[in-house]
Amino acid sequence: MRGADMSDVLPLSGVRVLDLSTLLPGPLATLLLAESGADVVKIERPGHGDEMRTYRPTLGEASANYAVLNRGKRAYAADLKTPAERDRVLTLAAEADVVVEQFRPGVVDRLGLGYEQVRTVNPGVIYCSITGYGQHGPHANRAAHDLNYLAETGLLGVVVDGAGRPPLPPTVLADIAAGTYPAVMNIVLALRQRDMTGEGCHLDIAMTRNLQLLAYGYFSTHQGGGGWPLPGGELLTGGSPRYQVYATSDGRHVAVAALEEKFWARLAQLLELPERYLDERGQESTVIAVIADLIGARTAEHWRKVFDGEDVCSVVVATFDEAVATGLVDLDSGDRLVGEGFDVGTLPSTVDPALRRPPGRLGYPSLDPLPDRSVWLGR
Repeated sequence: MRGADMSDVLPLSGVRVLDLSTLLPGPLATLLLAESGADVVKIERPGHGDEMRTYRPTLGEASANYAVLNRGKRAYAADLKTPAERDRVLTLAAEADVVVEQFRPGVVDRLGLGYEQVRTVNPGVIYCSITGYGQHGPHANRAAHDLNYLAETGLLGVVVDGAGRPPLPPTVLADIAAGTYPAVMNIVLALRQRDMTGEGCHLDIAMTRNLQLLAYGYFSTHQGGGGWPLPGGELLTGGSPRYQVYATSDGRHVAVAALEEKFWARLAQLLELPERYLDERGQESTVIAVIADLIGARTAEHWRKVFDGEDVCSVVVATFDEAVATGLVDLDSGDRLVGEGFDVGTLPSTVDPALRRPPGRLGYPSLDPLPDRSVWLGR
């Protein structure tokens, strides 16, 4: 279509996705696919549906979390343990380009909807399984959550507080960075591969394995003979005054990331740091303490004004209200949902309006009886 107006065409237009997942990693992945133009049908258990529907607070007829993660999809109820309803889901899978599931290994096979069963009726299917530990191995069937994955892969322990305790992470890193994003990226790559070969595949997305990407620096240092990271003692984990969080006099905090020499030198000038501390090597803990006293003597607002317009890679730690006020976080107070357009390469101006609405009476499909294959027809 060279020369044609493609401004209203999203990259995954025409791709059909059957979503068997619940809670966060899978539903967020299929949301990103939907925002890129895919038609997503979500299958949930009869009655209450996805457990996330029951969370609080609500937005429309379901929880706010559910509304944000599942907007723009069509949701249908199906008891996968009932052969007749399972067979109808299998019929939908036969028409899908992508199937996403998040059961423990082996469960979906026992239900009759595993990769081999779906591939029998749909050889070109891209079948994506998201689990904590992968489909095989001694840990495959263990129950765990985001915090457990971070703990077991060593990441949780690289930053510690003054008592030597690892802090809770600010968000669910493993679910999103090691579950959702690898799933989306590999699904898109698999679709491209199918375009070239005509063959589908089974994607095994293991969150613990994918967390190694977040720890790339620690592994490369180890392989280079540098040993393993000292908890709280490395450049980016608390061992350097150039990369620290310092308290202000009014109970707020300043995040300093003045790693490069030009940023560090200017920061030192603004702080009026004595010259003997400019070279922190060998006296890191002393310099940290000195800067802590300097920053701790003034309020957050004082430092905000000092850093304004300066290239020092140092900022006041914002509240969510402050982040929204600066425009760095997009929160629409109208009839649209927060978080629309997650900056994964979609074209915001062409996003389907259905993706902008919350669930229930406000335009999001409710948990309806399971349809037959006609749900895909007309796409």
